[in-house]
Amino acid sequence: MSKPLLVGVTGGIGSGKSTICKVFQILGVPVYYADDRGKVLMTSDKRLIEQIKNEFGRESYSKHGVLNREYLAKSVFSDAEKLQKLNSFVHPAVAEDFKQWVALNADQPYLLKEAALLYEIGSYKALDKTICVLAPKNVRMDRVLLRDMQRSKEQVEQIMEKQTTDSNRKKLSDYEIRNDGDLLAIPQVLKIHKELLASLGD
Repeated sequence: MSKPLLVGVTGGIGSGKSTICKVFQILGVPVYYADDRGKVLMTSDKRLIEQIKNEFGRESYSKHGVLNREYLAKSVFSDAEKLQKLNSFVHPAVAEDFKQWVALNADQPYLLKEAALLYEIGSYKALDKTICVLAPKNVRMDRVLLRDMQRSKEQVEQIMEKQTTDSNRKKLSDYEIRNDGDLLAIPQVLKIHKELLASLGD
């Protein structure tokens, strides 16, 4: 058994995976937020910045080095090929950054990696276990529209379509957390936390 154990946390947009990860953090488990780190790397990783500029134009960044998110989103969002190209730059940079982060936290029993596209891009294969956070589509939609005022229902539906289905997530996951408001999330997290720690003692 490798130490630390690497555990992925994923779920569709609005499932509440970040909230679930915060509960794990309260328990003392370090969490790597892959999507947030990707955004940071797009403005700090020189190689990644050059790749983006070369592919999508110098206007991808302001003269002060600020990422022009609106321009980039318009360029890639409705073009599957361009989106795939952008992801082919960002995902390897995130994978390398995650590797370094794991090395810095090597004394921990287990680590969490939170990512929206864990199964879609195959990065779950480099992890020991995965947890999927589940909530019905209508609940997820309401959460996102409440959280991201700038997004329309159509935009959220487009994002949902690009993500894998909950049935596929269930198939590929080792653990499930129902985060629909009916079932308490904290006892579910505690149960998984105990099971993960117990598996390390095997």
